[in-house]
Amino acid sequence: MSGPLGLPLPLLTDSYKASHFAIYPPAKQATAYGEFRSGFKHDTKDTRIVFYGLRYVLETYISKPWTRQDVKMAEAFFARHNAGFTPYPFPKALFDKFVGENGGYFPVTIEALAEGSVVYPHVPVYQITAKEPYTPLITYLETVLLMTWYPTTVATLSRRTRTTIERAYETSVDSKAMWTLDSRMHDFGFRACTCVEQSVLGGTAHLLNYQGSDTLSAAFYAQYQLNNGDPVATSIPATEHSVMMSHASDREAVLGTIAAYGDGVYACVMDSFDYARALAEVLPAVKQKKLERGGFLVIRPDSGDQVEAVLLGLRAADKVFGSARNSKGYKVISGASVIQGDGVTPESLERILAAVLDAGFSAQCIGFGMGGGLLQKVNRDTLSAAVKISQIIGVDGIKRDIMKFPKEEAEKTSLPGRFAVHADPAQNGAPDSPNLLQVVYDCGPVPGLQWLCFDDLRARIRQQWDRFPVTAQAVSPQLLEHQQKVLKRQREKVDQGTVFQ
Repeated sequence: MSGPLGLPLPLLTDSYKASHFAIYPPAKQATAYGEFRSGFKHDTKDTRIVFYGLRYVLETYISKPWTRQDVKMAEAFFARHNAGFTPYPFPKALFDKFVGENGGYFPVTIEALAEGSVVYPHVPVYQITAKEPYTPLITYLETVLLMTWYPTTVATLSRRTRTTIERAYETSVDSKAMWTLDSRMHDFGFRACTCVEQSVLGGTAHLLNYQGSDTLSAAFYAQYQLNNGDPVATSIPATEHSVMMSHASDREAVLGTIAAYGDGVYACVMDSFDYARALAEVLPAVKQKKLERGGFLVIRPDSGDQVEAVLLGLRAADKVFGSARNSKGYKVISGASVIQGDGVTPESLERILAAVLDAGFSAQCIGFGMGGGLLQKVNRDTLSAAVKISQIIGVDGIKRDIMKFPKEEAEKTSLPGRFAVHADPAQNGAPDSPNLLQVVYDCGPVPGLQWLCFDDLRARIRQQWDRFPVTAQAVSPQLLEHQQKVLKRQREKVDQGTVFQ
């Protein structure tokens, strides 16, 4: 089969999508669009979103030609998929038609914003167009297109942590040490993922903002598939509890690590038995060997109160190895630091950094890691991703701009019409700037379509994130006015009861 795991491509959707071909009204053209309806976890103070992941979805699932065998296997499956294991309706005739007439490529056009674009809620990030006779398939690809919610959400979460850390850096870190910011948040999330594909999608999304990652699948994919072979991710040798406990003592474990990696940067987890005692007794015991090797020791707590564990580690390292005050008056520990990688959240990140600075240490003395919190504890509702139909041109040529407006949940109201996205003149965009929704799929792959390499994606995000305001009304006044007109017209139909007849 053409799809992943031996799946026929027609089955990469929800069951009910297959039944819609018979109940959409006849039309000459249909339009649908995708958006994110809220900022991260409905935050209204910073609603910026990093749109990412469409390239993967297009190349992996949409730009693949369907085959006769795909349709045949789908037919065999649907034959017993309806309730009672009876035949389930699906658009076999339309599938056969575009397999025969269009080389198997799904017959819609997709326009989208560029990968790495910074957007706001309700900005259309992609737009789908289907034309007669394929208008009944307008939302068949919704399920796979919505998969972009995941890398977009991880990229946005990761970027928000960088904003938090950057603020602490601006306060407490010398300009000559600002380069360390790129490694301050490390991806420990591979083991938290449900599958390798998730690790690649989420792991590369994080790497848009940082260089630190232990998710080798994402690091390799980003380097060789997205960045022309140039490296994008780094890590350091580090112990785990199994390594520490395999030695007769913590002291021997740390000394063994120093012997192996002590001339570079390396990390030791210190809480296998008693974190405070390890800091008080083991660090002084290994000081001389550590200084002889000349490397950089990263102390890692992995349990207990996050703020207390970090401060305990910083103070112990300061006591053993000493520190110097930088030009901003904050202490920088000599040859050592702490990394907190257990249970970090955006909220605890702020608390830890505030405590570190209050204790007089520079933010460069503390690094962070996120695992499940980065790659797993998000869902489609985190940014409220959605796809909605927005326009129908009937067989009579009459155009109807349409929108959803549920009475009980107004935040799910959608936009009517066909859309263009333009740069805001206030953000250095020309008033007559071109439509940023560009064709990325046109009833098949677009010849000559070029994607930015990963380094350029990073640069785009950094530039836009820093330049754009933290929140904005991104829907144009013209569209808002049109939305109100359509809403008024549809509400009148509701009040009159005609929409229910």
